[in-house]
Amino acid sequence: MAEQLGDLTRTHTCGVLRTTDVDADVVLLGWVHRVRDLGGVLFIDVRDRGGVTQVVFDKDDEALMNKAKRLRSEYVVGVTGRVRRRSPETVNAKLPTGEVEVVVRQLVVLNEAKTPPFPIADDSPVSEDVRLKYRYLDLRRPRLQGNIILRHKLTTAIRKYFDANGFLEIETPILTKSTPEGARDYLVPSRVHEGEFFALPQSPQIFKQILMIAGMDRYVQICKCFRDEDLRADRQPEFTQVDVEMSFARPETIFGIIEPLMVDIFAVVGRTIETPFPRMAYSEAMATYGSDKPDLRCGMPIQDLREVFRESSFEVFRKIVAEGGTVRGFVVPSAGGYSRSAVDAVVGQEKAQGRHLLWARRAEDGTITSSFPRAVGEETVRRLLDASDTQNGQLLFVVAGEPDTASKALGQLRLMLAKKDGLLDGETFAFTWVVDFPLLEWDADEKRYVSMHHPFTSPLDDDVAKLAAEPGAARAKAYDLVLNGSEIGGGSIRIHDADTQRRIFSLLNISDEEAKLRFGFFLEALEYGTPPHGGIALGLDRIAAILGNESSIREVIAFPKTAAAVDLMSDAPSAVDQKQLRELHLQIRKS
Repeated sequence: MAEQLGDLTRTHTCGVLRTTDVDADVVLLGWVHRVRDLGGVLFIDVRDRGGVTQVVFDKDDEALMNKAKRLRSEYVVGVTGRVRRRSPETVNAKLPTGEVEVVVRQLVVLNEAKTPPFPIADDSPVSEDVRLKYRYLDLRRPRLQGNIILRHKLTTAIRKYFDANGFLEIETPILTKSTPEGARDYLVPSRVHEGEFFALPQSPQIFKQILMIAGMDRYVQICKCFRDEDLRADRQPEFTQVDVEMSFARPETIFGIIEPLMVDIFAVVGRTIETPFPRMAYSEAMATYGSDKPDLRCGMPIQDLREVFRESSFEVFRKIVAEGGTVRGFVVPSAGGYSRSAVDAVVGQEKAQGRHLLWARRAEDGTITSSFPRAVGEETVRRLLDASDTQNGQLLFVVAGEPDTASKALGQLRLMLAKKDGLLDGETFAFTWVVDFPLLEWDADEKRYVSMHHPFTSPLDDDVAKLAAEPGAARAKAYDLVLNGSEIGGGSIRIHDADTQRRIFSLLNISDEEAKLRFGFFLEALEYGTPPHGGIALGLDRIAAILGNESSIREVIAFPKTAAAVDLMSDAPSAVDQKQLRELHLQIRKS
């Protein structure tokens, strides 16, 4: 039977008592964490968000002892007692409160609990589906509570930083207009306006640009965004971003605001990072790391080795180079532990992915071996190893073909080997700005250009002339902030005049009529004195996951969805009744 709280008032949380509190009378309120019955003495660990305190029930009070013996894990209790110092042999150095305990004189059982489906007191492995179904229990576990507390501290530091730098936090609408360009919108049917829909925002992009037109100058918002897209470990249908926009901004202006912010964010976990961050053109990132979000922690840059084969007797590679292809490779520096069978396993794995991987190595004694055909000749292999600066005890992997395809293949292999060899140090934080992205990319399925970032991104001043003759060659005033191979932020300088915006819409095959229908209010706003402006959106979930050393953003979100976009705890999405559908003028048609 649950008892009432009455006038019982907490004096301390369960993580703060120390030897300086000895002899103090205290009231603790929390959950039973562990029970240890030693016969004559009963020890209970009481837990709340602040930590754990050991409380003691003595056999001299028989009624109190009998009541305490009924306690089970996760019962909610209140205890009143006096703090005493533990004997030296019973001190628990693993707990901040481990030098003291509370001798109980009053116990109130505020609520009982069923046996949880998994242990709360430790972080033993549990199926993610079970954890998400009982998320309210999962969130009691110390690791998850630590992650949520970390997230709170991050948002507090972010708000404090932007306030100190003159930004206004302004809320933008959640119910807005559907302007699909990229990911699918989540649509919300209107009850009042039959057959019409709101959309949940994929980003506050247009609204934050309008705030610049409105003269707000510096805007920030920690906001929810929604995308109906396929999910991965670092994606959710609803996610949180730190949204930033500034008037009269150049890329350097944005970098100058975001880099000190990152210093403050990492200070939350006691880490110091160096600024300024390096910058890398998109073309260099793709050629050297095979990715537009390069992980710089492990070295092993991809090298262009085609000159070795331009005049080679190896006809296959010579022809690839002559026809505009390339030969690229990277060196595995500590390859002494790679047996021949291990190398063959890597080659076989790549072959299963449809990629033809070759290798060459120098043994510790300088002996050269390779998988190149005999027709290539030992001298060509030696020149290849020299050109790539492959030293004794090192291994070179090589791919030939179309430049972008070759680099992407090597980029994936590079990260796989770096992870396998333990080169991706979780204690190292390697930032870089990736800049000068292509403005547009060709969509072969739709047979039209699409925006690499979004259609409001400004082209580089030097590339504006290319929009007429070769729009695919135009670069953008766009930039991504990359940390340890993860894009944690992306932004651009925006188009601030209506004529250029209409021109970009036209290149995207958006007709004047369609542009007016989808973006007419925005195009009109641009005609009322719009300042140059730009901004960035930082992924709060991703940043929190990296700082919490978590592989999935689900571990730093209080109530995440599964990879199938389902909330297992509340069983959403779910069917609704016919009355609601009628009110929304909807009818379900089974596919």
